[in-house]
Amino acid sequence: MKRLDGKVVIVTGAGGGLGKAYAKGAAREGACVVVNDVVLEMANQTVEEIKGEGGKAVACIGAVGTAETAEKLVSTAVKEFGKVDVLINNAGVVMPAMMVKMTEEQWDTVLNVHLKGAFLNSQAAVRNMIENNIKGRIINISSPAGIYGGIGQANYSAAKAGIIGLTKSNARELARYGICVNVLCPVARTGMTDSMPEKIREETYQRIAKKNTLQRMGEPEDVVPVIVFLASTESNYVTGQIIEIAGSLGFEAV
Repeated sequence: MKRLDGKVVIVTGAGGGLGKAYAKGAAREGACVVVNDVVLEMANQTVEEIKGEGGKAVACIGAVGTAETAEKLVSTAVKEFGKVDVLINNAGVVMPAMMVKMTEEQWDTVLNVHLKGAFLNSQAAVRNMIENNIKGRIINISSPAGIYGGIGQANYSAAKAGIIGLTKSNARELARYGICVNVLCPVARTGMTDSMPEKIREETYQRIAKKNTLQRMGEPEDVVPVIVFLASTESNYVTGQIIEIAGSLGFEAV
């Protein structure tokens, strides 16, 4: 048996980057996957790649951060696959600016997608898990920026720190139902940096690698095994944990 046989997994922001790797990794382990993204073509591409490898997946298009999208994620999972076992709150956006120049729109947009989205998605998924007596899993994606802060990233750092607090609170509340809630802080190549000029992006990755104990930048595939573990029954005794996947000792966000 594969480690996620019979599980239904929702992954937000799964059209590319880390989210795509999480979705494909879960499918390879036997999960049926709901692939969420705001871009139809990207979501469909992930679905097709999963199906091409013999897996099961369906696209669910919508921007996270609204109750409507949260309910749509859950209803799609139930309609297509019958239930919800695992939610991976991965969707994100970056709008960097120095604090004194950051606009209210930049602040609100980033907090809405990352933090409000994680809350509303979790709320919708957990209601379904409790109603159906499912000992589910919530895996939230934060960042070392949420622990150490990041220059020009007040909105992003605050959102990611909020996700850590949300995880801790939800882990305490949901323990009685057997629902485990954990948060990952990966340092790896991500689709959120695709909008950066290639030269600047690669220079950023090289700078991070030089500060890294393992002297390299993480890849999405480095994070997938931890995602699979936390989504599986093997993690029954793991909840409320902050797990840094950074190849480093006390990684400092840059």
